[in-house]
Amino acid sequence: MTLAPSAEMWTTLRMQHVVQGEFRVSKDPAIAMSTILGSCVSVALFDDAAGVGGINHFLLPASGERGNTELRYGAMANELLINELLKLGASRSHMRAKLFGGANVVARLGDVGSRNVSFARDYMRREGIPVEELDVGGTQARRLQFHPTSGKSRVFKVPVDQERAVVANESPRSVTHGAADVTLF
Repeated sequence: MTLAPSAEMWTTLRMQHVVQGEFRVSKDPAIAMSTILGSCVSVALFDDAAGVGGINHFLLPASGERGNTELRYGAMANELLINELLKLGASRSHMRAKLFGGANVVARLGDVGSRNVSFARDYMRREGIPVEELDVGGTQARRLQFHPTSGKSRVFKVPVDQERAVVANESPRSVTHGAADVTLF
């Protein structure tokens, strides 16, 4: 079992940033992961017994296109995150989840944040992965920091004057990523 970072330790961790359409996993206790979320959602999964964890950052629940493998969609982002954690030694029966984001920050985007949260909760329920923490919804963007080996997290609300940049970053765009092995469960 890995020790959780104290308030002072957070400042010494090497921060890996995760942007829309990405995911990261690690078993290195010196690593923390960070992302900024508006209507997007990050699923943080971890197995603290194995000392592994990671997060994703997805824009929309699912694509209307059959077989779409873009990471900006929750279904693919979650499958890849789970698969990579299993490769690092996580046990499906020990995985736990934390969900972040899903704010409805801009009226023109409708309730996409709420739909993302609903999708993530349903997905974890279907996979049998308990959700032990939620910091979701509302109307304000968040900055997430996650320590993957312990599962500890910190969330900061983004000041309103900086939310415009978050929303601009979450506008749909093409995301490129390398090929990954995918096993659908």
